[in-house]
Amino acid sequence: MTAPRRQIIRPEPPPLPPANQRQIQKLRTNLGKERATLARWLVRLRRAFHAMEKSQRCVSRLERQLARLEE
Repeated sequence: MTAPRRQIIRPEPPPLPPANQRQIQKLRTNLGKERATLARWLVRLRRAFHAMEKSQRCVSRLERQLARLEE
């Protein structure tokens, strides 16, 4: 018969001092703002990238048509 596994009981970590709590809260707030800023930039970047791809497709198509007509 196997013995049940022992459970390690660890004491609770001591609470953080109030100065650390303020710093943690400030960092979390800044992280939220930076994530929102990044999300806005990613939307702009995606839009610009797709516009560039569309333009590139148009240029390629026009170059092919021009090459076909010049032959």
